[in-house]
Amino acid sequence: MEYKRIKLPNKTLRQTLAAPFIFGMIVPIVFLDITIEIYHRIAFPLYGIPVNKRSNYIRIDRHKLSYLKTRDKLWCIYCGYANGISAYCVKIAGDTEKYWCSIKHKSGDGFVEPVHHKYFLEYGDETAYRNLDKQ
Repeated sequence: MEYKRIKLPNKTLRQTLAAPFIFGMIVPIVFLDITIEIYHRIAFPLYGIPVNKRSNYIRIDRHKLSYLKTRDKLWCIYCGYANGISAYCVKIAGDTEKYWCSIKHKSGDGFVEPVHHKYFLEYGDETAYRNLDKQ
């Protein structure tokens, strides 16, 4: 699938108006980062779940491209961090869900099943769930 930028009138104005909302998210993102890491480093060893390598999810490197403007480099740092933290949190939450539950959600109504549900028990399969206790 080819990616094409959307051309909008008044692009600079639109970006300027959106900037405080986008960059304002850095505070909750950093808070999430700190709290998820504390949980991850304490709970996973207690659960016997392998700790995930943070650098596999967070990559901040596009700002090193010489052809980018300073403004674009800042956006790239932000996006690399914000999207990396999001992916890292999904992995940690998914591993936690697998440990505690391992049952798929009911499908339908446009629900997008998470990738980590691939090996979960089917929704409503009581026999498979009861057999987990016997293993």
